Amino acid sequence: MIDTIIISGGNIQNGFALDFLKKRIEESRGEKITLVAADKGMEWFMKNREFIPDLAIGDFDSLSEEGQKYMESLKGPEIIRLKPEKDDSDTQSAVNQMIRKGAKDILILGATGTRLDHVLANLGLLSMGKEQGVRIAIADQWNYITLAESGTILHREEQFGKYVSFFTVGGDVTGLTLRGFKYPLNGYHLTVEDSGLTASNEISEETAEILYESGQLLMIMSRD
Repeated sequence: MIDTIIISGGNIQNGFALDFLKKRIEESRGEKITLVAADKGMEWFMKNREFIPDLAIGDFDSLSEEGQKYMESLKGPEIIRLKPEKDDSDTQSAVNQMIRKGAKDILILGATGTRLDHVLANLGLLSMGKEQGVRIAIADQWNYITLAESGTILHREEQFGKYVSFFTVGGDVTGLTLRGFKYPLNGYHLTVEDSGLTASNEISEETAEILYESGQLLMIMSRD
C-alpha cells in the first residue's frame, strides 16, 4: 500500500494527478499517506489547495516567486532547504528523506517530461529503492512504471492501461515466465537486446503472473 506520494517538478496533467491522488487516498482506508513537494512540485499544491504537503524539500531554484510566497505562507509542512550545489536531484533528495523517515512504498508524480536526462535519473530511483527494500513507482497520465517483483499478479480489471512492457535493468533477467499474457514466455533469459520481444504485451486472462529467477525487471503499463 502506498504510504508516500511525491509531487516533482516535471510535466503533470492536472486532471489525472487529482483523480489519481484521490483514488490512492480512498484506497488507503484512513491510513496516512505522506504528501511531499519536491522543489517545483510545490506549484502543483499551490494550484490544488485542497491538498497540503507534509514536507517540501529542494533548493527551490526552479520554484516561481509566487510559489515561494505560497510555500512560506503554509503553517503545516516541514520545509527542508537544500544547497543548489549537491550530488542528488531534488526528487532523489525527497526520496532519500522519506526512506529515512521509514517510507516503504513511494509513488512519484511529475517525474516524466521533456527532459530525458531527468527521466532516466528518476528511473534510477526504482533500483535505488529496491536495494533498500522500498518499492518506488512513477506515474503520469500515460504510463505507470515500477520494478516488478517475481510472483507479481496483475488483475486485468485493475490494470493501468492496455499494454504491459518489460525491460531489463542493470543486467539480464533469467528464467522469465509470463502467464496470462497475450504473448507468454516460459523460463526465458531476457537481455537488453530483447527489448522488442517484451514490449507492448497485453493481459489476456483475468489475472496474469510474472515470475523470474534473478535480475531486475522494469515493468511499464501504458495506455494511448
